[in-house]
Amino acid sequence: MFGKISRKFFKNSRSPLLRAGLALLLIALSLSVLAQPKAPAVPRVDLIVVDGGINPAVDDFIRESISRARTNGAKALIIQLDTPGGLLTSTRSIVKDILGAPVPVIVYVAPSGAGAGSAGVFITLAAHVAAMAPGTNIGAAHPVAGGGQEVKGVMGEKIENFTASFSEAIAQKRGRNTEWAIQAVRRSVSITEKEALKKNVIDIVAKDIDDLLKQAEGKKVEVDGREQALSFQGARIERFEMGLKQKVINVLADPNIAYLLLMAGILGLYMEFSHPGVIFPGVAGGICLLLGLTSLQVLPFNYAGLLLMLLGIALLIGEAFLPSFGVLGVGGAISLALGSLLLFDTQSSDLTVERSIVFAAVGTLSAFMLIVGYLVFRSQKKKPTVGLEGLVGEIGEVKVALKPTGRIFVHGEDWSAEGDGEVAAGEKVRVVGFEGMCLKVKRLSQGEPKS
Repeated sequence: MFGKISRKFFKNSRSPLLRAGLALLLIALSLSVLAQPKAPAVPRVDLIVVDGGINPAVDDFIRESISRARTNGAKALIIQLDTPGGLLTSTRSIVKDILGAPVPVIVYVAPSGAGAGSAGVFITLAAHVAAMAPGTNIGAAHPVAGGGQEVKGVMGEKIENFTASFSEAIAQKRGRNTEWAIQAVRRSVSITEKEALKKNVIDIVAKDIDDLLKQAEGKKVEVDGREQALSFQGARIERFEMGLKQKVINVLADPNIAYLLLMAGILGLYMEFSHPGVIFPGVAGGICLLLGLTSLQVLPFNYAGLLLMLLGIALLIGEAFLPSFGVLGVGGAISLALGSLLLFDTQSSDLTVERSIVFAAVGTLSAFMLIVGYLVFRSQKKKPTVGLEGLVGEIGEVKVALKPTGRIFVHGEDWSAEGDGEVAAGEKVRVVGFEGMCLKVKRLSQGEPKS
């Protein structure tokens, strides 16, 4: 606007003095506009929610959230946590990200009834500010083996010592109760939010996010090697969710979902192979099986468990086609159940398949395979009822004398036939075979039923 006015004025004005005056005026106006103070940016605090097992998707989500908080100039990142535990590899990665975060990270175990179990203990201890809601608990970080039992021997001692030192190092870094951190691993102790505050495991007990920010106001934390005081006056909460890819991986990283996908895939493919042409079970089974195998890329699994499952399925199929009076079927069900229980390696995680799901799935799949196999076997052994095969054994009446060929009437139809000798018209014969479209027949013997 100023440019158009000035160009028009300069074009119409012939006085150098007026031109100089206008130039000075325009410069003054421009400087006054640039000098206008900008409206102060409203401070913000980022919030994410982690509700479930700790896995690579959660690891990626937290790392991404820390980076976004730094880029957007957030005052802090709040991680609202409720977890029973998870993968040790993912937990270590998350702890490393939090300890080296360029923005303050607040871990808030909430809502009431939530807990920070196992892997959640390490994540909470690593936070710049650790908080819990009323009615929550934290602890039980002892490492376990497949099926949930204690790891025995030298290997168990090594895992326990490493995990205990890991917990101690985190608590020491944040100035928290190192003795309790060790006991949470070695003795699997668990405490409420009141005990945690009293024992210096956490810093705050807050009823909600607003109460949390109010209590955290002014607390001094170390970020990037520098001490800073937290300030949340007038800050607004910005909540962020997982991306689509992270949500999919998070769902697939649930061992119960992964196991059910594998079983559904096996069942669908079995139905397709036993009944070719149905199509839908094969397509659905293929998709489920691929998703289940994708889960195995995320979760630590035991090859022995997977091989036992495959052996169990092979034995169940064998029972269907090679009757063994139940030996193969029982062996297959036992192998499938053992493989299912050992499928996931819980020495590096706290994720296991619920036993009720295992037994229900194994029982259903075994029963279905045995029933379908039995029906297929019985149908294969059953006498054909249609076509030329269906005429074998039927009794017909000679219409044109067999010398040795002629014609007979059987099963409501007129057929060319060849006998084992001359047979007069009107006599009864039994079909014993066929050659091409000509039936092979035999005269009924004395006393043989004629129907």
